[in-house]
Amino acid sequence: MDLTFVVLWLLTLFIEGICSQGVYAPPTVRIIHSGLACNIEEERYSERVYTIKEGETLELTCLVTGHPRPQIRWTKTAGSASDRFQDSSVFNETLRITNIQRHQGGRYYCKAENGLGSPAIKSIRVDVYYLDDPIVTVHQSIGEAKEQFYYERTVFLRCIANSNPPVRYSWKRGEEILLQGSDKGVEIYEPFFTQGETKILKLKNLRPQDYANYSCIASVRNVCNIPDKMVSFKLSNRTASPSIKLLVEDPIVVNPGETITLVCVTTGGEPAPTLTWVRSVGNLPEKAVLNSGTLTIPSISSEDAGTYSCVANNNVGNPAKKSTSIIVRALKKGRYWITPDPYHKDDNIQIGREVKISCQVEAVPSEELTFSWFKNGRPLRSSERMVITQTDPDVSPGTTNLDIIDLKFTDFGTYTCVASLKGGGVPDISNDVNISSSTVPPNLTVPKGKSPMVAREGDTIELQCQVSGKPKPIIMWSRADKEVPMPDGSMQMESYDGILRIVNVSRDMTGTYRCQTSQYNGFNVKPREALVQLIVQYPPAVEPTFQEIRQGLGTSVTMNCRVLRAYPTRVLTYEWRLGSKLLEKGQFDSQDYTELTVNIHSKENYGIYNCSIINEAGSGWCIFLVTGKAYPPEFYYDTYNPLWQSKASVYSYSLQWTQMNPDAVDRILAYRLGLKQAGQQRWWETEISVDGPIRRGELITNNLTKLVKPEPYEIRLTPINRFGEGDSAIRIIKYSAPINPHLREFHCGFEDGNICLFTQDDTDIFDWTKQSASTRDTRYTPNTGPTTDAAGSKQGFYMYIETSRPRLEGEKARLLSPVFNIAQKNPYGSSNTAYCFSFFYHMYGRHIGSLNIFLRLKGQTSTEIQIWSASGNKGEQWHQARINIHPTASFQIIFEGVRGPGIEGDIAVDDVSIVEGECTKVDQPVTCSSTFRSQSVWDYITYMAVSSFPFLFFFKSSEVTISWQRLQKVH
Repeated sequence: MDLTFVVLWLLTLFIEGICSQGVYAPPTVRIIHSGLACNIEEERYSERVYTIKEGETLELTCLVTGHPRPQIRWTKTAGSASDRFQDSSVFNETLRITNIQRHQGGRYYCKAENGLGSPAIKSIRVDVYYLDDPIVTVHQSIGEAKEQFYYERTVFLRCIANSNPPVRYSWKRGEEILLQGSDKGVEIYEPFFTQGETKILKLKNLRPQDYANYSCIASVRNVCNIPDKMVSFKLSNRTASPSIKLLVEDPIVVNPGETITLVCVTTGGEPAPTLTWVRSVGNLPEKAVLNSGTLTIPSISSEDAGTYSCVANNNVGNPAKKSTSIIVRALKKGRYWITPDPYHKDDNIQIGREVKISCQVEAVPSEELTFSWFKNGRPLRSSERMVITQTDPDVSPGTTNLDIIDLKFTDFGTYTCVASLKGGGVPDISNDVNISSSTVPPNLTVPKGKSPMVAREGDTIELQCQVSGKPKPIIMWSRADKEVPMPDGSMQMESYDGILRIVNVSRDMTGTYRCQTSQYNGFNVKPREALVQLIVQYPPAVEPTFQEIRQGLGTSVTMNCRVLRAYPTRVLTYEWRLGSKLLEKGQFDSQDYTELTVNIHSKENYGIYNCSIINEAGSGWCIFLVTGKAYPPEFYYDTYNPLWQSKASVYSYSLQWTQMNPDAVDRILAYRLGLKQAGQQRWWETEISVDGPIRRGELITNNLTKLVKPEPYEIRLTPINRFGEGDSAIRIIKYSAPINPHLREFHCGFEDGNICLFTQDDTDIFDWTKQSASTRDTRYTPNTGPTTDAAGSKQGFYMYIETSRPRLEGEKARLLSPVFNIAQKNPYGSSNTAYCFSFFYHMYGRHIGSLNIFLRLKGQTSTEIQIWSASGNKGEQWHQARINIHPTASFQIIFEGVRGPGIEGDIAVDDVSIVEGECTKVDQPVTCSSTFRSQSVWDYITYMAVSSFPFLFFFKSSEVTISWQRLQKVH
């Protein structure tokens, strides 16, 4: 056996090894957009940028290939976080944004992944173009202002407009266009720190002719058909900045529920200023009524309090602003505490010692707060032994104290402090404090049997601390074992009866809780505290909670149920059941799992197996669904040209799929195919028999015929084996312009929205553009390009290259046809079919470059062969080219336009056709190597071999041919 034969034999095994992997393939992704991008002349063509006008609809479609069908996810950068997109599993998903706004510009990413290889990611940058109305503001040079604001002064007119792309400004005085240097009294410039955003018109030492109407025109050069915008300002010797006056007091103090009206008037300004009201923090209340300079707030509440400002603006100088504060009266949170004699360590109240009663409220405004003291309902006045103070420097404002010096038996009684506001309108707050022999400091204990408390997860539990003493203070509850919030989310919870009630207790609430006396409504002494322990029991947490296991008959399956955590952990038992039938039970020793092995002898061994693991708190369940159901099929979406037209009113579709995990269960016997028109209820069903086992990755084909044009159809495919029906897969097929899978005839005039599935080459410099003569703008490129399509219609479409700036000589644009399959004519997979490829081209203009046509053959690698070329000016008419092609494998046609030396070099193509058979008239193709024009099986295999094994070039062609013939006999 010679070396050549060995090499070819190894090559054959290599190719068969690749084919045995089936059609499984990692994802690829491509982004296309609908509609036409704005034709802008910006130097941004080094990256793919899609420009769109604000307010229009953006549609980006992520086209993917790969099997199984990849999942798609859209994300976005260079924008706000709120613009990010959620995961989506819709194939060929179109991202649609209606009424797109400027903040939605940025880079959009499409990510596709199917578990094979690395995810495929493509991106496109979306640039949103807009132009806001310009604004003119007027300012005077600093230090020169007098009563005559603009008389013999230097004045600056500043024009600002937000835009993308950067705006260009121009100034007019009346109808006169102002240019830098055209008037010595006028200077036009841009501040350095706002380059491109602001244009300033400086009027130096105002002259009488400078009092006029000035217009600022903002322009983005009509990109995206955005028109110019203009704003005017009349400058006169009366022009002045605004001044205002408030017709209200400051501050304004009101009672809740009243209606308040704020009035602001202008006292100067030309042109007349506009007035509005704003709030220092947040927006104006929703109920507020704003009418120019008058703001009315009905039924005012504490939430409406704050600072309100009147702002006047006429774009001259700085806006005028004056403010007032609204204060809404309020009294809340009345509390008290008793402080025993501070000079003794005893916390008890005793005869002959001092005792102080404190009372506190929150008051607005604080200066209106007054306190009154009563004993047993009678007014109490300050004296030598009963000292009343209104404020305490050691505590927060709003506090009053009653000091009882040398406490006597006759001082026992009920003391009341009453808080009120001088303005009235708010109910008083009063606190009663009893001073007697039974008034004692608090004591805090945990009742017997109340710690530790044991509860089960989900229960309602009450933790109790028993408080004694008089008066009983507020009890504060908190976590003692760790710094975590209480069940309501706060760090402390108040209780007036010493009970903490927790609803729906959870395992993370296990721990130690502290109850503590508060100084409020009780004694101002060292806090008393006690601890309560809570133990939350919960049933075992197990894994897996659910698992589906698919096994064929005659096999065995082992199920494992593992304990993750449980409390209590002692005395864990388990039970295995099939339905209600007990299979096995036992108790855990040292291990944390239990296993069950089942031999599947018949269908009775299929079903739901339950493993319950039990403790005192309950049970945890592992559920195993053991079934012989077949996995769902996986539709193959990458079929080249699956749709073809059999008759005028119907179409056919080549449906292809692979079977997921075909060896996991018993072999597939048939498929049940369901079909219905989208939106209807009735299914049409048939069975597709399967002969022999299905291999992993094997592509199965079924042709659907007599589908009504242009209706879409919903397809449901269900595998069937000895167990019964398996899982179904569903997809939608849609009618589109057909491209025959076996390529008998193809015609394209670029009239439909998807341009016959032609695509732009991602590796070129710029793109071809779909255009019609009726919509083409020839202002910048006269004397080039077609005036009609190839059929003579001004409404018909064609594809052309725009060679205006910033295109440079030699830059290329490449347009790729769909991939065409060819009919195989012999058992070795080659084709002897010839095709006539024809198209019309238009090359008119004195700067015409070149139009090149390539044939790309699809294999393990792709090979491009130049089959036609033309250069230079061909006159102002369409020409037809016809070329015979002899593809040996699936192929594409590539149109390559090359930019010439100037802007008058537009090249167009139209009416592309590929028809089986030789052309009746042929244009001579460019010279190319005969190596790539062979039509035999050997040339195709040699092409693949050379791509993978370059060392084959060392063999003589005669030796290789003989070895190939010998190899055929062996196989």
